[in-house]
Amino acid sequence: MEELFNQIANCIEFGKINKVSVYPPNMKGQEGADELTKKALDYGATAQDILSKALITGMEKVGLKFRENKVFVPQVLMSAKAMATSMVHLKPFFSSGQIKHRGTFIIGTVEGDLHDIGKNLVSMMVEGNGFQVIDLGTDVKAEKFIEAATENPESIIGLSALLTTTMANMEKIVTRVKQELPDRKICIGGAPVNQDFCEKINADYYSPDPQGIIEYLNKTAV
Repeated sequence: MEELFNQIANCIEFGKINKVSVYPPNMKGQEGADELTKKALDYGATAQDILSKALITGMEKVGLKFRENKVFVPQVLMSAKAMATSMVHLKPFFSSGQIKHRGTFIIGTVEGDLHDIGKNLVSMMVEGNGFQVIDLGTDVKAEKFIEAATENPESIIGLSALLTTTMANMEKIVTRVKQELPDRKICIGGAPVNQDFCEKINADYYSPDPQGIIEYLNKTAV
């Protein structure tokens, strides 16, 4: 079974979705994350083991490669698609309670900003690491973050921005959330922000890449 887990993890790492997928070229014609995940379940593997020993392992490798500029956005998106294909087989086990989420992460691009590639990458990689992700989309106002956080009291919030002009809205959202929910942890990310800005607006964590967010969630989520 361990070999099957390794094969699934490799499919996640290299973006092999299913047997008919031609990407990556060196895995053409091989079974992908879709078939191998189903096979593992058929062979009696628990959904929890598939998640922790295959999907999370594969996504961690992708995250580290992305941080080190060894892979780029297109490759990460293919890995995320392979992970999502595996998750289709596992999601019924989340619903039944056989798999427990490691925590809940609420994410959105802040008010005034419609960019979502970075947010989507973070969402997919966080989900692949076993967290429930509530994606609020783009142009999200403070009220929507507060509403979602109130409904999910043990969640952690992630704010994304790509435009320098929306950094002020990020600060406004952090201030509003902290007023309403003073103990709630807030992460920020995006091209124009940095650690100094994180400290200035009283956010709890800044990461320049998705892997940093995942590492923070692993330490912080209850």
